[in-house]
Amino acid sequence: MSTRPPAVAHLRRARDWMDAHHAEPLDIEQLAEVARCSRSHFIHSFAAAYGETPKAYLTRRRIERAQDLLRSANLTVTEICLLVGFTSLGTFSRRFTALVGLSPTAYRAAARTARAPLIPGCYLMMMTRPAQKDSRP
Repeated sequence: MSTRPPAVAHLRRARDWMDAHHAEPLDIEQLAEVARCSRSHFIHSFAAAYGETPKAYLTRRRIERAQDLLRSANLTVTEICLLVGFTSLGTFSRRFTALVGLSPTAYRAAARTARAPLIPGCYLMMMTRPAQKDSRP
């Protein structure tokens, strides 16, 4: 009985391509071409290997990128929606809420209150300055 690992190099190539191009409009035919297999074989093989369809994977990656931008960027929710590859704010908000459990606006507010307050640079410089020795005799 042979226990060979499944040949997933072609799927990994498509997954990596999705990660790099998540903000672009992507379709299954294009992804199957990157994986060098038929559309139906790609969908079934991807789901078997990664536990989710290519569309679900791409949506999840876009939402993860949106979470990062909501925590760190000073952009509107609409700007983030478009930056991560969604073309509809309504669809983005519904998918975000379904995956994260909060609306994008509520997620941003929660992330801001959970974050430690920033220390002003002048205080940081004072606290990290080396102690000076008195050079008087």
